[in-house]
Amino acid sequence: MTRRELEGQVEVEAKIGVLKDKTSGQRIQLPVLVETILMPNTVDSRFESNMSPMQHKHFNTLLNGLKLNPPPSATSPITYAHLRLVDTFYQSPDSRDKIRVTRDEKTGKVEQCVRKIRLGDLDIYSPKRAVDWRISVNVEVPVPPPVGMASHTRRKDRMSYSHEEFAIDLTQVTSSTGPGGKADVFHELEVEVSRPEYLLSAATKRGDPGVSDLEKGAFDELIRALVNNTRILARNAGDWGR
Repeated sequence: MTRRELEGQVEVEAKIGVLKDKTSGQRIQLPVLVETILMPNTVDSRFESNMSPMQHKHFNTLLNGLKLNPPPSATSPITYAHLRLVDTFYQSPDSRDKIRVTRDEKTGKVEQCVRKIRLGDLDIYSPKRAVDWRISVNVEVPVPPPVGMASHTRRKDRMSYSHEEFAIDLTQVTSSTGPGGKADVFHELEVEVSRPEYLLSAATKRGDPGVSDLEKGAFDELIRALVNNTRILARNAGDWGR
C-alpha cells in the first residue's frame, strides 16, 4: 500500500540464504530457540542469497521429483521452464536505483527493461534450520532502454517451477563487472508470487464484510502459502556447507 505513486508491477518474493554478521562473516547467533522475525535495522547483519553447488543440485533433484511424481494431495500439475537470461545493469539518470535490462541469451530479445525500487525486506532467522530466509517487496517500473556503459552483467541459468499462485526459481548466476573483471558464481533459490495483481486485489478485500468468506481470506491464504512453501524448502536445505 506504500507504492501508490509508483506505476509498476509489485514483486513479492522469499529467498533462501544465510544471515551473516557483517564483521565476522559468520552466520549470526541470536539467543532464541525458534524461527524469529528480526526487527529491521537492529542486527548488524547481511543476507547472503547463495548456496553450494551441491545444495543447488539437491534442490534441483527435489523439485524435479515433485514435478514428475506429485504428492497424491496435489490438485494441479507443476510446470517447468529452463531459461537462460542475461541481465545488464545501468545507473538511472534521475535516481540511485539501477536500471535492469533482461535479454534472452540465445536470441538477444529484450524481455524486460525496468527500474527496480525496493520497498522493504523482512529477515527471518531460523536457528533450528541450516538456512534463514528473507521476504522482499519491490516495484519494477518499466523504463526506456538506457544509454551508456553497463556497470555489471549477470548471466542466469534458471530452472523455473510454477505451481498455482507461485513460481520457484533455482538459478545459477554468473556475475561480472567488465571484460577483465573476475566472474563470481552464485546459486540462488527464491519463491515468488506469480500474480501480484491478484495479491493486491485480495489485499483490498481483506476482512471486507461485503464479500464472501473466500474473498475475505484470500490475501491471508496467499501469504500463508508463500511462507509455508519457503519453510518446506528451508527444512529440506540439509547441510549448508560451502
